[in-house]
Amino acid sequence: MTLAENNVLNEIVVANDGLEALEYLFGTGCHAGRDPREVPALILLDLKLPRLGGIEVLRQVRDDERTRYVPVVVLTSSSEEEDIVASLENGANSYVRKPVDFSRFIEQVQRLQVYWLLVHEPPQGLK
Repeated sequence: MTLAENNVLNEIVVANDGLEALEYLFGTGCHAGRDPREVPALILLDLKLPRLGGIEVLRQVRDDERTRYVPVVVLTSSSEEEDIVASLENGANSYVRKPVDFSRFIEQVQRLQVYWLLVHEPPQGLK
């Protein structure tokens, strides 16, 4: 079962680690040549990323004017209070605990998609 089979139809780009996520967003490294002015409508960010953790990715996303206002939803398995606080202090728009069950995960992603891509009103420059 895939996200597309469950009506999550937006283009989804998956980064395998925090460094690759930043390379994609800023058009560097293995994503050199990608136009960094084309920002995603939404970033789903796990905190437990290899090579560069989610909080550091979030800091760099918020520090760059191109990605500063892109909605970032931390979607992670952690329910640690310090992770929630650190995420929100560093500019996450929302913190969602990732369900273990895949069907519940799909439901969660669909809800996030409806809110952040259809209901949420981003600044004009991000549409």
